Amino acid sequence: MWDDPARGQRRTTRLSRLNEVVERHARLERQLDDFRAADELLSDEDDPELRKELEDKLSSIEAELERVELASLLSGRYDANDAIASLHAGAGGIDSQDWADMLLRMYLRWAEREGMQVELDEVLPGEEAGIKSATFTLHGPNAYGLLSAERGVHRLVRLSPFDQAHRRHTSFASLDVIPLLPEEDDEDIEIDPKDLRIDIYRSTGPGGQSVNTTDSAVRIVHLPTGIQAACQNERSQLQNRAVAMRILKSRLADLYRRQREQEIENLRGERRDIEFGSQIRSYVLHPYRLVKDHRTNLEIGNVDAVLGGDIDRLIEAELRRRATQARGDGRG
Repeated sequence: MWDDPARGQRRTTRLSRLNEVVERHARLERQLDDFRAADELLSDEDDPELRKELEDKLSSIEAELERVELASLLSGRYDANDAIASLHAGAGGIDSQDWADMLLRMYLRWAEREGMQVELDEVLPGEEAGIKSATFTLHGPNAYGLLSAERGVHRLVRLSPFDQAHRRHTSFASLDVIPLLPEEDDEDIEIDPKDLRIDIYRSTGPGGQSVNTTDSAVRIVHLPTGIQAACQNERSQLQNRAVAMRILKSRLADLYRRQREQEIENLRGERRDIEFGSQIRSYVLHPYRLVKDHRTNLEIGNVDAVLGGDIDRLIEAELRRRATQARGDGRG
């Protein structure tokens, strides 16, 4: 660890996450012991204050047990990895570009609620509003496992703020998620430099000092597969190139896994066009307000809360559906 500080940092991060799991279980065991002791006291003598305290704490531990159960659903090979997510606007023009921007804010707020670190690697702004696409990296416990439940096409129905007649429009945007490979696994992906095209360009968006005044953004294209990765978030071209290369390697690794294992549905799910009939979830703002997940049939009336990042129930419902399906297929 002293000879390789980067490797030491990765090991320390992994140790910290494992310690969190151990401490959570130890804390639950201590709470359960306290409950048993309180229950024995109540069996001998009724104490209204103690009973009320016990009921309040019981609600708290039930919520914690639900989170432990949710974590147990994330046992896939890559579920514990960090995640690389890509958003793309689909059919619907400016409205869909604005919708993609709304989804980006939703996921960034959710990540903040979960205590995850986010790196916004690239954002391609729309012509008039919103974004055409965005790529961001999530760092945190089970980032890939959790966010993979959101993979797919998202549909928005609303009165368009970009339509002078204020008519109802339907917009689409898609989220794609792949696991970020640990750096030690990056070394297993060999890329011939002759197979790469590296484009240098000026960063877009507001940025910070010097970000938009120098050609620091980097896009790397893997010519044999057409897969590409870009980064414009860092100030130096060298840093952007390193991040883009790591994203490219993760995307190539995902492609190779699917070719080798023939399990596309396990890593990326079914790829669909970003248009009518392909959505996993609908967000309706007019003529009524409702979020409905078409895979689980879960419906939530508080659309504002969902768009503000409160998507835990939606993620949990999809993870449970997957687990049930896996058991039915004999894989669980």
